[in-house]
Amino acid sequence: MTYRATARGESFRFDDLVAVMAAASPERSGDQLAGIAADSALQRVAARRVLMDLPLRTFLSETLVPYEADEVTRLIIDSHDAAAFAPVASMTVGEFRDWLLSPAADAAALAALAPGLVPEMVAAVSKLMRNQDLIRVARKAEVVTAFRNTIGTRGTLATRLQPNHPADDPRGIAVSVLDGLLQGAGDAVIGINPASDNIANCHALLVALDEMRQAFAIPTQGCVLTHVTNSLALLERGAPVDLIFQSVAGTQAANEGFGISLAILAEAHGAGLAAARGTVGQNCMYFETGQGAALSADAHHGVDQQTLEVRAYAVARAFKPLLVNTVVGFIGPEYLYDGKQIIRAGLEDHFCGKLMGLPMGVDVCYTNHVEADQDDMDNLATLLAQAGVSFVITVPGADDVMLGYQSLAFEDIGYLREVTGLRPAPEFARWLAEFGLAGQGTRALPDPAALARRMGLRP
Repeated sequence: MTYRATARGESFRFDDLVAVMAAASPERSGDQLAGIAADSALQRVAARRVLMDLPLRTFLSETLVPYEADEVTRLIIDSHDAAAFAPVASMTVGEFRDWLLSPAADAAALAALAPGLVPEMVAAVSKLMRNQDLIRVARKAEVVTAFRNTIGTRGTLATRLQPNHPADDPRGIAVSVLDGLLQGAGDAVIGINPASDNIANCHALLVALDEMRQAFAIPTQGCVLTHVTNSLALLERGAPVDLIFQSVAGTQAANEGFGISLAILAEAHGAGLAAARGTVGQNCMYFETGQGAALSADAHHGVDQQTLEVRAYAVARAFKPLLVNTVVGFIGPEYLYDGKQIIRAGLEDHFCGKLMGLPMGVDVCYTNHVEADQDDMDNLATLLAQAGVSFVITVPGADDVMLGYQSLAFEDIGYLREVTGLRPAPEFARWLAEFGLAGQGTRALPDPAALARRMGLRP
């Protein structure tokens, strides 16, 4: 179907809804690389005018990626909850934006609506929003999940403690874990990206994490971010797999590039539930996403990168994860060129994930060849904390020496909690207090040397 709109007296024609969505997106290098971005700011305004008057129902009948050719599209359409959608079914995208910003869209209303929203609706409304709109709506949404602790309750900000090591040295990893715990990080997960993805190495890392967790009775979960098929093999061997991790994307072809399908994810989800390692809940999946993943795999079907990112959230939503995070600036300047584009993308991703009912976190990060710096990351982290982000990722010194990119430091979580008044996950906050690491504890602050010895180190 062809769409038309006028801006400043100039008429613009869009061949289909795919073109409208791409042209309506805020400027970003990935869409320019794909040759689908708006040619001018005026064309972008015209595309947004089309979206403003477009009925939300359109996205149920006019798919951006063909239903017959893509299992993600089939998941989106076949699992749509018409009853949940009913309260907004008569709205246009513009009216939906106004409703989201109104008092009627409170936490309960947003939670009830989430199953009725398909990702293209959510992506479309985000394109009509300023940054402050994305923050105002996202902070109203509350998405709570649980495993050994509870993530996402209002007034909390959790962290993934990321102790990566370029040689997977257990002592180096343990030092990083100790550093993070002493600064209040690690309630969302202690998650290692292994330098070597072989089964034996991943098994050893999982055992080390689990022994450390048990030694100090830490109410958190460990994860080695290996491929989902490796996690399945590790579970079969009796390894202490808490969370099953996988990167996911918004098209079938992009997911095939990751070596996965919906059937594989369903098998892994079942295996994680059967392991039943959680104590306060059984949300056992952990998904990671990032704008540009489908484009980098030449699997984007001409669709803009932000819309495809939100389609990845539909994949994640199907498996009731404990955690989801976008690695917002990790891929590089080909997809998000500078700090401004990274900040906008981070706020979009968080808003869209929360609106779809996901426990949404963000890796506030950038690579060293992007036009960005740590001040940009400070700005994004502060905005996300105000927006109610479920968790952020922290690494020693803000510099991941294994993956070679810049993220947040352990010290940054102290800053964010101080200026916002946010607290760690409740079970983790009590654990910190008992050890004297937060407020007035009931136990003395542990000697770091003694902790190091318990972790198998020689201080």
